[in-house]
Amino acid sequence: MAQLRIALAQINPTVGDLTGNAALVLEAAREASAAGAQLLAAPEQALTGYPIEDLALRGSFVRASRAALEELGRRLADEGLGELVVVVGYLDETDWVPRAGFPAGSPQNAAAVLHRGEVLIRSAKHHLPNYGVFDEYRYFVPGDELPVVRIGGVDTAVAICEDLWQDRGTPAAAAESGAGLMLSINASPYELAKDDERYELMRRRAIETGCAVVYVNQVGGQDELVFDGDSLVVAKDGALIARAGKFVEELFVVDLDLPESDLPVEDTIASNGMTIRRVVASADPLPAPPAPRVEPVIEEQPSELEEIYRALVLGLRDYVRKNGFRTVLFGLSGGIDSALVAAIAVDAVGAENAYAVSMPSAYSSEHSKSDAADLAQRTGLHFETVAAAPMVDAYLKTIADSGTAITGVADENLQARVRGTILMALSNQRGHLVLATGNKSELSVGYATLYDAGSIGGFSPIKDVPKTLVWQLARWRNAAAEQRGETPPIPVSSIEKEPSAELRPDQKDSDSLPDYALLDGILDLYVKGDKGIEEIVAAGYDPALVERIIRLTDQAEYKRRQYPPGTKISPKAFGRDRRLPITNRYKQKADGAADKTQRDEK
Repeated sequence: MAQLRIALAQINPTVGDLTGNAALVLEAAREASAAGAQLLAAPEQALTGYPIEDLALRGSFVRASRAALEELGRRLADEGLGELVVVVGYLDETDWVPRAGFPAGSPQNAAAVLHRGEVLIRSAKHHLPNYGVFDEYRYFVPGDELPVVRIGGVDTAVAICEDLWQDRGTPAAAAESGAGLMLSINASPYELAKDDERYELMRRRAIETGCAVVYVNQVGGQDELVFDGDSLVVAKDGALIARAGKFVEELFVVDLDLPESDLPVEDTIASNGMTIRRVVASADPLPAPPAPRVEPVIEEQPSELEEIYRALVLGLRDYVRKNGFRTVLFGLSGGIDSALVAAIAVDAVGAENAYAVSMPSAYSSEHSKSDAADLAQRTGLHFETVAAAPMVDAYLKTIADSGTAITGVADENLQARVRGTILMALSNQRGHLVLATGNKSELSVGYATLYDAGSIGGFSPIKDVPKTLVWQLARWRNAAAEQRGETPPIPVSSIEKEPSAELRPDQKDSDSLPDYALLDGILDLYVKGDKGIEEIVAAGYDPALVERIIRLTDQAEYKRRQYPPGTKISPKAFGRDRRLPITNRYKQKADGAADKTQRDEK
């Protein structure tokens, strides 16, 4: 058996920042070398960031990526790190002749093995995911080779993310290759409970291929997506050997005892048609890594609520940081949604960079105003009051003078939009990033005013958080503060009082919506599960209510198209995950019959 010390770089790359991302890999290589590692694995598309979307179709960006890879190899050698084998993801291109059905320029989602200042081997991702948030079939040309690199006498097969998620192709070729180690580089976005799914997949692949499996994943936020790290090392029998932390940037080092290979170093063809390409970095076992042996670590997994909360904090923090903002601004009403956003904002960017505005109108209650002020005092964020009522009165008078009286829902929406105007004015003047405070339940059924404080701005931290989960997260955050001996950030009254938009006398959300637990149950089946009326009714829900909620959800598509991006935490988030036409006459009736001619008012 040969011993390899492997370093997994859970880094946080930024899309398009080739220089900065290469610097992250170089710094990880320095740390890995200092730790005695012989192999460093960086994530999928670590040099370009992920996902790069249509940047992949720009020839200049492809060429810049290739140049960055070669420069990284030279810098590693120049710094005396050339003996360290570095596996890193980047953007490459194939020499295929352009033709219909393939993306312009024929780019590839690729991995490279760097050694002694050179690119030892390159390979392209074989399976291109084309579901959920992924559009890789639009951007990349698939590869058809499995690289197997001999490192210290150990044959190491290199795969890229989705290559291990598909049963055919790479796993089968890896099993035939006789490799002792499977290394998978990944940019796998977070969603709740995905960690269990990942481990189960790696366990299965280890058993199928007869290889130990090393899985490295990136960390950080990129627009709607957040990456959680959670890198894994699994023995060939499927047992979990080591597990890195979640939502943390770190160099995770592990020692593995692996079989030496005596197979000839020659290319072969697997039974599935993939070419197994073999190269040698070091044919014989390497000197033993410096003592002491690195004992495997399995980091403790956070609770479900802590995991979600940390994802929301990281998603916001990186959106602010990577887009060049320093401060955030949001409306603070005293209600639970804006209170949770405030807590997330303070944890993400610091109280000194979080600015909140109370904008009372004629129907704002005293307890809402006092709850907002209480939260500001608890967290230490910047807080001010800008009265919306006089501005609303001015609008109403001006429009009335023209001969039109604004009443009812129009009056309510006017109040809400005045608040949005205040926030955008302050943002323009001071340079803050405005945060929308609406939740997923409201966004689903259109119980939100376009351009108000709940929907306006550059980012929406709780866009993918249902109302029932908003309450759970608020209670968890307060409990976590108490456990640390800190002041809970969210006033208890904000959590316990009945929710209200406070746009008319004695208004309650329950005037327009069913109980949120009931609403979220229906939405979970319809939005996340894509279930039809018959299936939802069969789950025990009232047919008339189901039909109404589905109608409201379908009608609100135009609102969702205008909503800011927000961190994805569920398997089906609005935006990249769920794409439905705005103009759409397909409607379902409670009896299950489809009426494609019915029109519903919007």
